[in-house]
Parts: sequence; structure tokens; C-alpha cells
Amino acid sequence: MIKELEIIDKEGPSKRRPDWLRVKLPSGEKFKEVSETIRDNNLNTVCSEARCPNMGECWGAGTATFMILGDVCTRSCSFCAVKTGRPVQGLDWDEPRRVADAAAKMKLKHVVLTSVNRDERKDGGAPIFAECHKVLRETIDGVTIESLIPDFRGAWDALQTVIDTPPDVLSHNLETVPRLYRTVRPQAKYERSLELLKRVKAQGVRSKTGIMVGLGETREEVIELMQDCVDHNVDVLTIGQYMQPTKMHHPVVEWVHPDLFAEYKEIGEKLGIEHVESGPLVRSSYHAERHV
Repeated sequence: MIKELEIIDKEGPSKRRPDWLRVKLPSGEKFKEVSETIRDNNLNTVCSEARCPNMGECWGAGTATFMILGDVCTRSCSFCAVKTGRPVQGLDWDEPRRVADAAAKMKLKHVVLTSVNRDERKDGGAPIFAECHKVLRETIDGVTIESLIPDFRGAWDALQTVIDTPPDVLSHNLETVPRLYRTVRPQAKYERSLELLKRVKAQGVRSKTGIMVGLGETREEVIELMQDCVDHNVDVLTIGQYMQPTKMHHPVVEWVHPDLFAEYKEIGEKLGIEHVESGPLVRSSYHAERHV
């Protein structure tokens, strides 16, 4: 019998997830090995911090998304399970080495990096992203890298620090449609995120973004967002089902049917987005190696 990860709804359409969202609990030797490698290198992963439903699959396959710059985020997005507060420490300059060591031990050929927001810093922590890129390439021959970055509050010098040592894919998530930003992503700005994506692509770096559905958006709003991605030359878009991590977070408004996810993929690619990864369990880093 397949056990299920619990998803808690406040006022969603159903307190029980539909069949297409059932996932196995993490287990197996490879999962244990990845878990120990992360722990031994004193690292964080977005997989565990954000309670990703794909953790069992990805870790079981020997992959993980490294979350750098600590585990405390300066923002309070209503969808996210990562701790919110003011980080007490500065930048950890040994972190890039530990990331590279862990990636090498896991025999990764494609590494995905993400981070908390570090809005207390003018550079937003961008130098650690750059150093991770450098050390990973020095440590692992032929490695490819995707970095999922914050918006750096529009500090374009910080963005340039990341671009100057470019990953193969530079990602920044829009997360949801603009109408929902005030409740879902209150410290972000939709137009600022689009501007970041535009600047990434303008310098010849492959650009990527992701959104969640089921937060209360309409089909028309999703299509309008996809057109914005086309207008800002985004190469890759991921679309996945929002799942409420705790009772304190934004409720699930709708369990989106797989047929609509398939329709979103078809529409997005017809509009001109090169690759749309769309499905109930899709997350930003899901099958990321395919997006290089």
C-alpha cells in the first residue's frame, strides 16, 4: 500500500488530495545516502525546507537542490514553508566548497542551486551564487548548473555578479499571477521579476521561471502570464500544483486537473515558450537537467 504525504487544507475544495497527487514517502538506500551527504556537509536543501512532494523521487535518484545563504528568509510569502526572519550571520564563504564537495560525492553532472532571500544585504548574497558556480566548475568536469535566484530587490549590480559567472540556466520564479501578489508574494513585484528575466536573456543566458496554480488564479490569467513570458524572452516555464504546507499558509483554492496542466503546456509552447514543464507534481527544479 502506498503511504501518502499529508497536505493540510484550511478551506480548500477537499481535505483529501485527488489520486493524481499521491506520492510515496521518501525511502531507500539512495535517499539515505543523499540525506547523509547533505547533513555531513552542513547544507540545506529546498527539497526538505519547502517540503517538496518530489523529494522521495529525486533523492532516490541521487539528486537534490541545494539551498544556499542559510535557512532563514527575510520574506514572508504565504505559500512557502521556509523559516522567516532576519538572518544573524553574514555570508558563509565556505558554503560553495561544501556544495561542490557534496555534489561531487553524489556524482552529480547537473547541479541546481536556490536560496532564501537575503534582503538585509545590498548584494542579496549574490557573491555566494557566483562563487558556487566557480567552485563547482573547478570541482566537477563538465558540470552543468541551474541557479534559481531571488529578485535582489532590483539591485541589478547584484544580478550582474551572478551573470558574470553564468550558470547554464538562470531561473527566477514569478510564482503566481500578478493579481495574487499582495496575498501570496507581498514583498515582491511582478514587473520587477519580469525585468530580471528580461535582463538575464538579454545577456545570452538561458532563462527560466515557474508558477504554482490552485491559488485562486483563472485560466485567462495564466495565459496572460505565459504571454508575458514570451514578451520577455523566457526559455523555460514550469507549472505545478500549489500544496499548502501548514494550516498557517495560503489555502488550496483548487486542485487543478491534469488535463488543464496538459492544456497549459500546449498553449504556452504554441505562444512561443521553448519548453513548458506542466503537471500537478512539477516544481521549479523537477527534471531540471532537461532544461539546459
